[in-house]
Amino acid sequence: MVRFQQILVGWYNWNKRDLPWRNTRNPYFIWLSEIILQQTRVDQGMSYYLKFVKEFPTVFDLAKAEEIDVLNLWQGLGYYSRARNLHATAKTIVENHKGIFPESFNEIIKLKGIGNYTAAAISSFAFDEPRAVLDGNVFRVLSRVFSIETPIDSSQGQKQFQELANELLEKKNPAIYNQAIMEFGALQCVPVNPRCDVCPLNLMCEAKAQNKVKMLPVKQGKIKITQRWFVFEIIKTKTGNILLEKRNEKGIWHNLFQFPLKEFSNLEDKQNYLNPKNFRFISKEYKHILSHQHLFCTFAYRKEKVNETTDKFISISPDELDNYPIPRVVEKFIEENANLLFVK
Repeated sequence: MVRFQQILVGWYNWNKRDLPWRNTRNPYFIWLSEIILQQTRVDQGMSYYLKFVKEFPTVFDLAKAEEIDVLNLWQGLGYYSRARNLHATAKTIVENHKGIFPESFNEIIKLKGIGNYTAAAISSFAFDEPRAVLDGNVFRVLSRVFSIETPIDSSQGQKQFQELANELLEKKNPAIYNQAIMEFGALQCVPVNPRCDVCPLNLMCEAKAQNKVKMLPVKQGKIKITQRWFVFEIIKTKTGNILLEKRNEKGIWHNLFQFPLKEFSNLEDKQNYLNPKNFRFISKEYKHILSHQHLFCTFAYRKEKVNETTDKFISISPDELDNYPIPRVVEKFIEENANLLFVK
């Protein structure tokens, strides 16, 4: 166990990336980085972290911000519930804790949007509490080094891996050890084609000895994917504005804005609706992949113009779009067809 810890920490000291949230003990900054990096690669999340730190340098700044501004800054990261929870938790910290971030795992985990991994990360990185982190990278390292075939997405697996992670944790310096094992999984013990020949743990890696590296970690089942067919309609008003609607219902893209949407139960119904007689432009199909859903999105520019607004829609000038948080698939369409929105 001691040898395992020493190898990881030694490797980390030589190979770690210089990341801004590693150069601070400020729990607010560490929390921001952890929420942003959920479901997000470091190279993508870095720019968002820097934007949030600049725009909201303290938890007080984030707490008093308007939700639309938080969502706008988050735009492009996806999983927008993270941003809404981030905003709600900032308010909780200000209102219930006088702006002082809770210091213990047991208090941190009570905050909205924070689970076991995030609470362990914040409490160990910011406050040196001996709590073992367990994320995808750690699962992979432990399953391979100790040849564990229990599915990581099972309750039994969660318990077994957490107990092992706790046993292996370097209690005197949990922050460095936790960072080390996570970084090792991110850079060395990668999911596909790890370089086992130059791995400092290869002599103690049971999966390598048993030729099982590609088989681990094990997951018990595939996620059921739902398919949905969308048509976003670009509708111009008689004054040259465009219509937007806000997604108030729970589910994907909650509280984001979009062009008026029609959803169909199958591809055939969607194709029948897209009659060229009614539209001056019909886009290519954009496939947007979410964790449990595949969305097939088409954008269609209606020929007829409408009155200025209704109770359901808001009317804005095309150059005001930057003021509204929108789903990534809508943003991608606009990036490729910006000039179309200004056609009268």
